[in-house]
Amino acid sequence: MTSPLPGTGNLFTLDPEVAHLNHGSYGAVPVPVQRVQARLRAEQERDPDGFFLDLPDRIARARAEVASALGGDPGKLALLTNVTEGVAVALDTVPLGPGDEVLVTDHGYGVVTRAAERRAAESGATVRCVRISPHAPDEEAVRDRVLDAVTPRTRVAVLDLITSPTARAIATPELLADLAARGVVTVVDAAHAPGMLPVDLGGAAGGADFWIGNLHKWAFAPRAAAVLAVTAAWRPKVRPLMLSWEHDRGFPARVEWRGTCDYTPWLAAPAGFALLEKLGTDRVRRHNEALVGHGRRQLIERAGLRPLAECAGTSMRALRLPPGVAESEHAAKALMVAVRRRLGARIAVRPWIGGGVLRVSAQVYNRPEEYVRLAEGLTHLITR
Repeated sequence: MTSPLPGTGNLFTLDPEVAHLNHGSYGAVPVPVQRVQARLRAEQERDPDGFFLDLPDRIARARAEVASALGGDPGKLALLTNVTEGVAVALDTVPLGPGDEVLVTDHGYGVVTRAAERRAAESGATVRCVRISPHAPDEEAVRDRVLDAVTPRTRVAVLDLITSPTARAIATPELLADLAARGVVTVVDAAHAPGMLPVDLGGAAGGADFWIGNLHKWAFAPRAAAVLAVTAAWRPKVRPLMLSWEHDRGFPARVEWRGTCDYTPWLAAPAGFALLEKLGTDRVRRHNEALVGHGRRQLIERAGLRPLAECAGTSMRALRLPPGVAESEHAAKALMVAVRRRLGARIAVRPWIGGGVLRVSAQVYNRPEEYVRLAEGLTHLITR
């Protein structure tokens, strides 16, 4: 079993009566980062005028620190609230017209797919959804499936680096290179990358035209904080979702500034990276991967769930529920509620025909016995 990491015992204010096995959805803000944000909010309330007057420069300094942690140039990045916003910015930036196609997969985050559908409907384009079996054996099989769906009309591909429901890799460097060679603009939903995976945004935007990663999941930043990386050719063309007084300064200021909003999550984000480094980034990653591997084994051996493909180096694992279980949105939500009420645990469940997909995460606050309790209790919930 995986032992707790030294120095992590009092880092979070989570309810100790609940097994929080779903860090991948909303994250959890460590106490030191909460304190940084609280000081920033107090400073703002002491002198709102002065706080907002200096904000553009302070945001730029925070962005520079975030860029350093992700191996990128501050001028190539913009801070924003989350991946969903970043994808909307990217889709609004790329010209689309009648006959164009936007490629997505059925493993994509639901609201991201809906954003692609709305943008296509407004422009006369269409969305082509690539169906990928949850049991596809490896990244090569996924890559072949995506490339087989590309046509001469494919203009944009919106792909996950690590998928939310199934915790598997799709937007690999090889696939992104293949799509670039075919003239396809790539938008990568990298919601789970910062903090969980090594990220190097030097040069191109992580190998994509647009690369968006959340900072409030695995990088210990407050909600809501994310980063948008844009390759050089697209930077001058980026269209923010709203105009602001910083618009004429170009990217990234035109994307970041949105008037009277709470910018403290962005200003506190460097504190999250600093804490991760203090704990030992590689040590945290190894610990979490080993712990989620333990959880996966419990769900296979004790609950009889079918494992899906693992993605090495990640802190999430997905497993298939039995046929007939959680095959609709309503049933998936009902199962999550039942697990919380009866087992005292938080998990993620995504509906899927043939048996829903259950995803568990691991973070330094989790304990091996939490996964044992989940697996043993889940057996009764899914066989009633």
